[in-house]
Amino acid sequence: MKKFLIPCYILFTALLLAGCQKDLERVNKNPNEPTSLEPDYLLSNGIKSNVDTYWGTDASMESSLLYIQYWAKIQYTDPDRYIPASTSIQNVWSNFYAQGVEDFTTLAQLSDSLQNPNYKIPAIVMRSWIFQVLTDLYGDVPYTQTANIEKYLTPVYDSQRVVYNGILAELKSAVDQATGPTAIQGDVLLHGDIQKWKKFANGLRLRIALRIADRDFAAAKAVFDDVAAGGNLLLTDKDGDVQLNYLASPNQNPVGRNRETRNDYRASKTIVDKLTALNDPRLSIYVAPAKDTNVFIGVTNGLATDSAARLGFTKTVDAGAVFTATMAPAVLFSYAEQQFILAEAAQRNLISGNAADYYKKAITASFAQYDIPATEVIAYIAQPGVAYNAANYKKSIGEQKWLALFGEGLEAFAEWRRLDYPQLKPAYTGALNGKMPLRFTYPSSEQALNGNNYKAAVARQGADLLTTKVWFDMY
Repeated sequence: MKKFLIPCYILFTALLLAGCQKDLERVNKNPNEPTSLEPDYLLSNGIKSNVDTYWGTDASMESSLLYIQYWAKIQYTDPDRYIPASTSIQNVWSNFYAQGVEDFTTLAQLSDSLQNPNYKIPAIVMRSWIFQVLTDLYGDVPYTQTANIEKYLTPVYDSQRVVYNGILAELKSAVDQATGPTAIQGDVLLHGDIQKWKKFANGLRLRIALRIADRDFAAAKAVFDDVAAGGNLLLTDKDGDVQLNYLASPNQNPVGRNRETRNDYRASKTIVDKLTALNDPRLSIYVAPAKDTNVFIGVTNGLATDSAARLGFTKTVDAGAVFTATMAPAVLFSYAEQQFILAEAAQRNLISGNAADYYKKAITASFAQYDIPATEVIAYIAQPGVAYNAANYKKSIGEQKWLALFGEGLEAFAEWRRLDYPQLKPAYTGALNGKMPLRFTYPSSEQALNGNNYKAAVARQGADLLTTKVWFDMY
């Protein structure tokens, strides 16, 4: 009898607990909280949160904008001296993986279940863009085993070559996907224009093709050939740029949000001097003159804190309102950048065409981005310091691309490393023995939680230092 009673009691208890659990679930269900994922919410939230990270304090204001000498610091100058806060390195990594890769992978899967490819295309493009930013910054990163934490709790780090080739394949799949008949909601970036998403994807493909061109010219050429074979579906001058147009608080530009409580950034002397020397009409747009003197004198990068503080807030120049205003847009890919890509591709025989013509179109597009008349381009390009030099295309394209990308710290940081122009001087009191940063270091959480794979990546790539070159950076 005992053998029979005990199992019955256990079974009864289990059934009772199961019933209680179901009742508790019914009682605790929030009527205002959705029980299923909504693709429009995933898309809009994923776009904004990741663009916020890209343009935000940790990835830009406290790092890449300083490294590339667009901005300088007048207070708390450690980041400008190449001493980053560990939280900044961690936040960039965590935000892009947790808020980016995970969300857009979920959106792609949801698109399949809804049988609506129009959600899958932006999901693939945004996820690819995030991986491109991650590998640009860190080098080797988890890629093939990410977004599947149930199976790969500690994902391996893939080489940068593998990551770039994987992204290229994914972007091609996005372009080749048939466009569905159903419109999408929640697209705060390109407003449901799937053709423009495909143009963005092709633009990223060409960007990455140049990243790998020094290492694998044939693979880069194949990308340009494939885009041409597909009809060169690229941005036109009428498309505008791929940018997130911010709104008033609480949906404001992260730079504008930062300026609500602090103002310790200034325009770098390096870019102010370059714009001044070239009589560049973008100077008064990129930079706000000093309040006391009404002149454009930039701040030297990497000053000691006491030296920087003595310069004074009202005697130094700030970045212009087009970047610091609450509703200033965040650019992810511009028509000007695309023309610079085509100029270099023509110069290197990756495509046919005249490099100098594309170069002129690129500068014209950059001027147009800020409503500067095209008529000013002729006199500007006629200057010896601007005229296209095919014998040293890296200097011509590198310097003008650097000027055109002002504000886009992460992309400018990658292109400066690849082209080696402009030739920047290290921070005045930099902490890297006269060297400049060439990557971000991995966050400490990876050493603690994914130690074996972290060590394998470091053994393959080189010491986990700011001065270690990533794979694409050959020269």
